[in-house]
Amino acid sequence: MSGAGFSGHDTGSSAPQMPPLVRPTHQTPRPGPTLRDEHNVTQPIPFERPLETRTTTTLEATPAEAETPLGPTGRPMPVFPEPTPLVEHGGARVISMCNQKGGVGKTTTTINLGASLAELGRRVLLVDFDPQGSLSVGLGLNPHEMDLTIYNLLMDRETTLDEVVVPSGIEGMDLLPSNIDLSAAEVQLVHEVAREQTLQRVLAPALEHYDIILIDCQPSLGLLTVNALTASDGVIVPLECEYFALRGVALLKTTIDKVRERLNPKLEIDGVLGTMFDGRTLHSREVMERLVSAWGDTVFHTVIRRTVKFSDATVAGEPITSYASSSTGADAYRQLAKEVLTRWPAEWACRPRTACSGRPPTPHPRRRCRSSASAASGPWPTTPSPPDRASPVAGCDTTRR
Repeated sequence: MSGAGFSGHDTGSSAPQMPPLVRPTHQTPRPGPTLRDEHNVTQPIPFERPLETRTTTTLEATPAEAETPLGPTGRPMPVFPEPTPLVEHGGARVISMCNQKGGVGKTTTTINLGASLAELGRRVLLVDFDPQGSLSVGLGLNPHEMDLTIYNLLMDRETTLDEVVVPSGIEGMDLLPSNIDLSAAEVQLVHEVAREQTLQRVLAPALEHYDIILIDCQPSLGLLTVNALTASDGVIVPLECEYFALRGVALLKTTIDKVRERLNPKLEIDGVLGTMFDGRTLHSREVMERLVSAWGDTVFHTVIRRTVKFSDATVAGEPITSYASSSTGADAYRQLAKEVLTRWPAEWACRPRTACSGRPPTPHPRRRCRSSASAASGPWPTTPSPPDRASPVAGCDTTRR
């Protein structure tokens, strides 16, 4: 290409002949959405940070608040007191571990929170309400070799609670096992009268003999989960600190509100628990920040961090509090147990008692089966019976109904 086109007068265009870069002010503006202020169109919307509010808060903070370290939730971490020892047992508070997303730590939290509460002197019953039987496997059982499970308790009125309860291997904690048979109950209960109250009916005799009942729900919002919510006093929502886990919480909140409105007025959310938290990643910190901003003080101060000890404890078939008692995971669940007891109202232990048979359900160690993963770990321990379990609970109606 020669330079003649740039120097001649008959070819090309000279600079004065180029169209102007700035639109003339006298040009008629186009109709439609462009009739807006030029500043709003060409410049981004300014983001004003509340500097004055933050400065005021900092200046007004007391010396005690300034010295309190921040926890992983971004809030000051309180010190939870040691719970008061119980003089007598009974009047159980029923808690469901619920989240329709799988793999968020429901079963792990049920096992380790139950074991931590048992360490604090509470009598705990774990209910495996998932057809996968993960809770039973996590405590060293082979659910496929169980003679009786919670399915028999739900569908057969001749089966009693003490025939199904088995020891967990942890003192003060028992288990209602489950297996794949429970998946058939969701279909068979459809035609039952008051099908949503079936679990509440079968757990009624256990309220007099335990302090806490923890229900491990399946990862769905079907009829089994509705049964668990109907039978519960509160809900703990384990939530993995990942974006996909955060998206489904709104749907769970809607389901809980419907159950409270139509079936169980006393149901409340005890707390949202952040699990699998990794403070080294920006994503985990951002999810936790979004969680606290959406749920506020409902989010537990305690956060469960990632550690391989949880997987090792599952293979061993025991809680992390006994498998790796000094690990950070065990300490986190012990702290969670104290925080849970601190949040519960004092009057929950004094609620009206349900008529029962006058004797606690006796676990059957002969039906405890070994899992293939821990067949060489020796004989299974049984749950020792406290001295007062042979006598009826005070105030309990001893007439079988």
